[in-house]
Amino acid sequence: MEPRVVFNEDVCKGCGLCVSVCPKNIISLADYLNGKGYRPATVLEQDKCISCQSCAIICPDQVISVYRPERKKKSAS
Repeated sequence: MEPRVVFNEDVCKGCGLCVSVCPKNIISLADYLNGKGYRPATVLEQDKCISCQSCAIICPDQVISVYRPERKKKSAS
């Protein structure tokens, strides 16, 4: 399964805004530091992401990319 939300961990400052707006509560700050000394945001349960883009919209540094899974087209009967 392809990830639905991707964080550029090298740029993330760990502000936590994305954590606070996620309706599924699947974003958390990592327990490790990035190259700049911040705990970057991460998602452990990608399958629960609904691609709502709330995290990407609130991110002040634009480090989040959200992908929507392709829907299968219904064949005409």
